Amino acid sequence: MSDGINHHREGLTTSHHDWTMLQVGKLVENQPIVIIDANSSVEDASEVLLKQGVSSAPIYDSGRKMFVGMFDYSDLMTYILLVLKKMEVPLDDQTMEMRDLIQKTNRSQNVPVKLVSDLSGNDPFCTVLAETKLGGVVNDFGSGIHRVAVMDSQGNMTGVLTQSLTLDYLMRHLSEFPQLQPVMQKGLQQLGLTNIKVLSVTGETQVLEALITMSTHGVSSLAVVNDQGALLGNISMADVQHIMKDLRTSWLWLSCFQFVSKVRLTRGVETGEDQYPVLDVNAKSTFGYTLSKLQATKVHRLWVINDTNHVVGVVSLTDVFKVLGGYIDS
Repeated sequence: MSDGINHHREGLTTSHHDWTMLQVGKLVENQPIVIIDANSSVEDASEVLLKQGVSSAPIYDSGRKMFVGMFDYSDLMTYILLVLKKMEVPLDDQTMEMRDLIQKTNRSQNVPVKLVSDLSGNDPFCTVLAETKLGGVVNDFGSGIHRVAVMDSQGNMTGVLTQSLTLDYLMRHLSEFPQLQPVMQKGLQQLGLTNIKVLSVTGETQVLEALITMSTHGVSSLAVVNDQGALLGNISMADVQHIMKDLRTSWLWLSCFQFVSKVRLTRGVETGEDQYPVLDVNAKSTFGYTLSKLQATKVHRLWVINDTNHVVGVVSLTDVFKVLGGYIDS
């Protein structure tokens, strides 16, 4: 017989929530915001990303008193290819800013970062209000948007919500979201994340050629494989930071295998870590395990390999949110 008393003890129960109804402002509370001045040079802006350990930052134009875009490593990569004349932009596709940029690079003049904002066309400046529900933003992330600027009702930026930050939050609070448990138990094969043709380069490919391939195909990463097709490593747009640091432009002419080795060595010296994070996951893994590995390694994608170490797919953060978006209404 019930005595009408709630016997749940404080601290021993887990509150359950609908994760899709969370307000995005909650996920960026007290976030230190890295902002780049619109008139900073591209080199100085790259240094800001490097020192702050972020892959992108909003650009603020104090003269116009407004944010004018985002600057990320894919913009930097496109800029490097333009400077080296490894990329042609059709005249019809050139904006006034791009023409100004091309003129300045041709004259070897300093280029302000505002001209390079979203040069790659991969990451437009998107804003959402702090009260926006997470479910809507997850659908945006599943469509390929990597980050959104979170604004308060006065138009002030309160933080930048990224795919990585959202994944980290969901994984840390997973016990509070029971509706996410079923999908976590599903295998990558069940979710259609294996047997996908992925873009790769061999270890002998020149780094510059790999960057051109990424730009041409609009991807942010390539698998580096040996002659038998087994995974050796990974080269991504974020690796451009190692080229910009101390302007190691000679690294562009290294082979991908040499480059991956140098990046591993550099990281070991700078962070004291003996091991570069393993960027692969077995095709038989569960979705939950894959998300845990993405969270732990802080990378944006994992290569899916079979038992012979051959790449059979890739799981990017965009893929993760596409899958989660499909479960929002179900």
